[in-house]
Amino acid sequence: MLENLPVILIAIGLILLLSLFRRGRSAETRPLEIAQRLLSEVRLNLRITELFIQTQRASKLMASGWRIDKDKLDFLSQPLQATLSDAFTVVEDFNQQVAAAKKYKTTSYLAAVDADKLREKLIKSQEGLEEWFNSQGVSTEASLKMPGIFDGWLGKG
Repeated sequence: MLENLPVILIAIGLILLLSLFRRGRSAETRPLEIAQRLLSEVRLNLRITELFIQTQRASKLMASGWRIDKDKLDFLSQPLQATLSDAFTVVEDFNQQVAAAKKYKTTSYLAAVDADKLREKLIKSQEGLEEWFNSQGVSTEASLKMPGIFDGWLGKG
């Protein structure tokens, strides 16, 4: 047991050191990560909505990132925050309609869904987030790459 103690202490030290590096880095990139998560959700929801419009097959839309980050959007302009809020309100309503349709095994709940309105709000949100990325000097394609563990050490962060 005692012969493994130095290895265990070194491992604990490395874990603590890495967590300190991640904390310092996350404060800088937090707005980018939030915007990246929201843009990814908006893009995915837009694809699902377009599929729904074409085939009338409903799937729930993504809103987990929105639920987590909706109170942390101070870095975005007020109009963009309002646009995102409107879009995700419609997303949540759509998800409730889909859940009811699946629960009661009927598509009548989906008849009330205004998919064109949902699509319009998602497009407006996507455009607003892409403009924000451009104003930050970050490409939206580059923004979708998740940072690696060693990016900070290798100067890629």
